Amino acid sequence: MNTATELTSDEDLDSDLHQQFVTFRVGEEIFAVDMGPVQEIIRVPELVRVPLTPLVLSGLANLRGKVLPVVSLRRMFGMEVTEHDEATRAVVFDVSQPLGFVVDRVTSVIGVEPGEIRDASHLKTSVNSDFLQGIIQPRDQSKAIMVLDMEYMIRQEFSQLMAESGERQITDPLLSAAGNDDLDTADEDIDDVLQLVSFSVNQQEYAIAIEDVREIVQIPDTVTEVPKSPPHIIGLINLRDQLLPLVDLRLLFALEPRHPDDKTRIVVVSCGGHTTGILVDAVSEVLRIPVSVVEDLVPLMARETNLRDITKICRLNEGKRLVSILSVDQMLDQDELKKTLSGISEEDTMQQDDALQDDANDSDDNENQVVVFRLDGEEFAVPITSIQEIVRIPEQLIRVPKSPEFLKGVINLRGTVLPVIDLRTRLGMAMAERNERQRIVVFLIRGLRTGFIVDQVTEVLRLPDNCVEESLKITDGDSDLFSGMANIQDRNRMIQLINPESLLMQDEIAQVEAL
Repeated sequence: MNTATELTSDEDLDSDLHQQFVTFRVGEEIFAVDMGPVQEIIRVPELVRVPLTPLVLSGLANLRGKVLPVVSLRRMFGMEVTEHDEATRAVVFDVSQPLGFVVDRVTSVIGVEPGEIRDASHLKTSVNSDFLQGIIQPRDQSKAIMVLDMEYMIRQEFSQLMAESGERQITDPLLSAAGNDDLDTADEDIDDVLQLVSFSVNQQEYAIAIEDVREIVQIPDTVTEVPKSPPHIIGLINLRDQLLPLVDLRLLFALEPRHPDDKTRIVVVSCGGHTTGILVDAVSEVLRIPVSVVEDLVPLMARETNLRDITKICRLNEGKRLVSILSVDQMLDQDELKKTLSGISEEDTMQQDDALQDDANDSDDNENQVVVFRLDGEEFAVPITSIQEIVRIPEQLIRVPKSPEFLKGVINLRGTVLPVIDLRTRLGMAMAERNERQRIVVFLIRGLRTGFIVDQVTEVLRLPDNCVEESLKITDGDSDLFSGMANIQDRNRMIQLINPESLLMQDEIAQVEAL
């Protein structure tokens, strides 16, 4: 049963004489809704949970490329929530946008004359009588069918959604979420700060300038080998229909090869007009460091063959932590990459050239680059331009006496006190045990540098323009917190986009500053 039009009634219905209703069961009760606004009836799809939304909202689903909010009628009616089974369906209504309601079982389509709908004020039921338009008392059964006032129900629970009235304007939430002064601070000039993506290879830490990094992705199942290519170019990968040479940094640095594991990542970089993937053992952090801690490589060391790829060294933690900064242009041999690409068919090469040309023609304004992280099993993302840095959680957070409840503690970040908040708490999620995958993502929110703990930072992702949809305005509170939804159809993936500027209210900022 895929659509409402496939439902059949027990008798032939004349639409000129009858009003058609879809009937269904929720618990022990039978309900009916006007057939007019029903778009279709589907099996309950896989759902993405959304924080800070009414309990009745089970989550969001992907309905043929569109975001579909799905509501539990059991929760709306105050009934016990049960597991879905083979009979469970979602009835999709066309309001200002599609909205699905989960029912236990759809029964039939019936035709009712207007005079057959009676007043429901005398009916004794656990369902809120305001939700009812009336009742239908069939002749062949004793149990009354309650006619739901769907417009009233939706207005009561999702007032903002109804207020939009189909006049939503699609904007670019990723670009608007980050202000032009995201990287400005009170004590640092933007020209005196470097942003780097750091990663490890053979337990040594390296970094690449963030402007050279396009995205960070997991290694695919298939890597196509290319005959007669250099040993460190281990093949080609297909990233969204674009062929990329894949360079193994271990082999490039003459180290022992290692079989990829769940921490292995591909750092996708731009180099000489081409896009290349660099295989690393693990991605560590996004570093924001003052240029004062960065030193040029000693000329004698720079002449060593195995050190020519390293342009600078930065000393962190009072010199206890050394990070080697790599130059993409010096590290990757363009001639070798071109030869690798020439090892594939002429048709594939033409497709690659076209893709590269299209990529070169794209402006920065059309490139939605985000950092993706996980919270309680769900994926969220923020614009990469809004992030100051990403750091590990120290062994201990310092609690501040009389601090706000939402403040987890503070840490010393290179001599600066950084307030730290658990993002799970901010989004109303259950607390999680501390583990090594957790990270602190640092934002500058209206002049206050603040860190938020996330479960795991997974990747840097470049989102296609057409996959970003405006966030649904489901509730009055925290309506600005979610700036959009990335609906990546070809991977059946939905990522909730957060507006960092709305992570703290103005009074909360004042409380933290007062400390």
